[in-house]
Amino acid sequence: MSDIKKYLCIHGHFYQPPRENPWLNKVEIQDSAYPYHDWNHRINAECYARNSASRILNEEGKVVDIINNYAWMSFNMGPTLLAWMQNEAPETYAAILQADKDSIANFSGHGSALAQAYNHMIMPLANQRDKETQIIWGIEDFRSRFDREPEGMWLGETAVNTETLEVLAAHHIKFTILSPRQAKRFRKIGATEWKDRAGTKINSRNSYICYLPSGNSIALFFYDASASQAVAFEGLLNNGEDFASRLLGRFNDENTPQLVHIATDGESYGHHHHLGEMALSYGLNFINKDRSVELTVYGEYLEKFPPRHEVEILENTSWSCVHGVERWNSNCGCNTGGHQDWTQEWRRPLRKAFDWVREHTIALYEKELTTYTTTPWDVRNKYICVVLDRSEANVSIFLKKHFGSNLDKKDKIKLLKLLEMQYHSMLMYTSCGWFFDEVTGIESMQDIFYAARAVQLAEEISGQPYEKDFIALLEKIPSNIREYGNAAAAYNKHVKPMIVDMLRVGAHFAVSSVFEEFPDETILYSFSANSKSKYYYEAGKQKLVIGRTCFRSNITWEEIDISYAVVHMGEHNLFGGARPYLGSESLEELHTNIVDAFQKNRLYELFNLLDKYFGSHSYSFWHLFRDEQRQIMELVMENTLKNAEGTIYQLYENNYQLLQVFDEINMAVPKQLKLPIDLAINTKLIGMFETEEINLKTLGNLLDVTKRISVELDTVTLNYLANERVRTLVDKLAIDPSDNELLQYIVDFLRLIKKGDMKTEFWEAQNTAFLIKADIYEIYMERCKKGNNPDAEKWCQLFDALYKNLNLVV
Repeated sequence: MSDIKKYLCIHGHFYQPPRENPWLNKVEIQDSAYPYHDWNHRINAECYARNSASRILNEEGKVVDIINNYAWMSFNMGPTLLAWMQNEAPETYAAILQADKDSIANFSGHGSALAQAYNHMIMPLANQRDKETQIIWGIEDFRSRFDREPEGMWLGETAVNTETLEVLAAHHIKFTILSPRQAKRFRKIGATEWKDRAGTKINSRNSYICYLPSGNSIALFFYDASASQAVAFEGLLNNGEDFASRLLGRFNDENTPQLVHIATDGESYGHHHHLGEMALSYGLNFINKDRSVELTVYGEYLEKFPPRHEVEILENTSWSCVHGVERWNSNCGCNTGGHQDWTQEWRRPLRKAFDWVREHTIALYEKELTTYTTTPWDVRNKYICVVLDRSEANVSIFLKKHFGSNLDKKDKIKLLKLLEMQYHSMLMYTSCGWFFDEVTGIESMQDIFYAARAVQLAEEISGQPYEKDFIALLEKIPSNIREYGNAAAAYNKHVKPMIVDMLRVGAHFAVSSVFEEFPDETILYSFSANSKSKYYYEAGKQKLVIGRTCFRSNITWEEIDISYAVVHMGEHNLFGGARPYLGSESLEELHTNIVDAFQKNRLYELFNLLDKYFGSHSYSFWHLFRDEQRQIMELVMENTLKNAEGTIYQLYENNYQLLQVFDEINMAVPKQLKLPIDLAINTKLIGMFETEEINLKTLGNLLDVTKRISVELDTVTLNYLANERVRTLVDKLAIDPSDNELLQYIVDFLRLIKKGDMKTEFWEAQNTAFLIKADIYEIYMERCKKGNNPDAEKWCQLFDALYKNLNLVV
């Protein structure tokens, strides 16, 4: 065993609540995350990806090394976040999985990744079945991704009670991490006298064993609260050396094994604290060089130094509520502090509303499933294999294994709906729904979305009107916002329009068909579409689409065959209908009559026919899903925006000389002129960055203008677009690094961007350039040393310039 007795572990709890539309299984556009599509993409760019390739800088602020932080720290990544990442950020996902593999070599066979209870439910407030499923799903999700057994598991908000620890231990989880204030009392193993935590603070440098009533046990680590607080809230990540020094200063002089460890939200490292991931990588590198201290992870430390102390926990406690777990159950006083006049009286009735959904879906689930199996809850525990792989082959294997081979199509649909109902009945308890100050906020409404999906499935399975009673419960939940008054008003405004059934999917497809040419077979979010017929007609600006398409849910296998007709009158004016298949004769009649009225421009007759054939199944632009609404609005507004941009740019051209005079005499440009001129120049620059190939001379001239007339740049958009363009160019260079012409273009482009005072970090481009250097730089240097190789010499000069302009050190 090593002589080192000082060990240090940094744990990051990386997690975002599931943000998917429950009906589409896709995160829709979130304007507040601009310039990214949604908050998951934004936080990935600011934190998750950056920690997979974090920079270490020299004294001049230049990048000298890039490391994967995840391989040298302890971390857990929320299962629902990893599911999103697997599809939407595959490079980050792959880097995280590789980091765990690498960490096994770093830490004596122990991986750095921990599992997490599945969807961040507050476990002490969950019923016993949900506790079991949350932990089983968390373990299975971990196994499927990291290809090994988890040693430890993170509990949402570190919320714990003895019952939760019993479930962890029963499923062979060796340890979890808690706040020091969650310890009740402790003593050395073998001692008779307990030390009350209230009188003596628990020593976070020790590991502890907790003996459980069942006879099982589990190890507990209580993180260093002071240092963790400094990282999360006191700016300790502003300086990497200060960060490392603070942690190293937490050891004492005792000659016994001791573990200094912190635990914070992983988003501290890059999202909450800009460049926090670099402070982390600097700290990890600094500590790694200190021969008196060794970086470790919890599993390795447990193996080397089994606990010498036992502990009892305080029941029903967490790391973020001084009242235990009341932040997720009542108006306990814990809040974000942004609205002093608001109350959180909504928390308890929201939980009661969800409990009502849970109890009614339990009754329905047991009633219906027990006609197929004697172990309905074991089947739910096993359903995670379907959540992880929804391919038809895998789902078929699952259904056959648990329900036999004699199921007909209706049985399969019913069983999948029952299991999905249970899936969403757990997702609605995701902790973020209670954490913040207002029930109509995005986090609480997301949980209500999941509840609404569970209620919808219950109605479809049973034929009973559950939604009416659910809305009545929402009416009893007070809102701090006068516009709403209660959660039911927010439900009617935000949730009802989102609820999707199979006809709504058909309507979305029909309306989208006016603007997009779909192949005969296509995937539309979580649905498959198979077109049987489609007819397209134009009359000036007006368009007509008539067709028949079959749809299938890839989640529940429900199917529908629909007939549709949509008229586009221009801009966002869309009218049409979608209904279950009319039959060949009726569809032919509809086709003949509507086409005739359309081609003869008899609009009144056309709308009467749409009403006759579709009646209450009428749809419009407003029934499109959110992303497509945005895309179509951008499409129909394209000409309008171009005309507006042309007018504004002409204002700039006509007044350019005048603007220079204002600048020369140091006189402020009047707002009436300043605002449209800034808009014109920014629009021109954005347009240039979005073109297929940027003319660098034109770009340089325009950037000169921005300085001469003091244009206020839209740096958020321009930095984002510049970063994307450089990333694309360097990716292209990686395919053929010998392309000196492309290399010269990239260097010139980078110099122009710096000239324009944009603060782009070129993070992705740095990663790729770093790999190019590792692969071929030495080869070119050898060619240069041999002499008489002008191409190699030119390449080395240009690549050195590329590195310099990307803020890298050769």
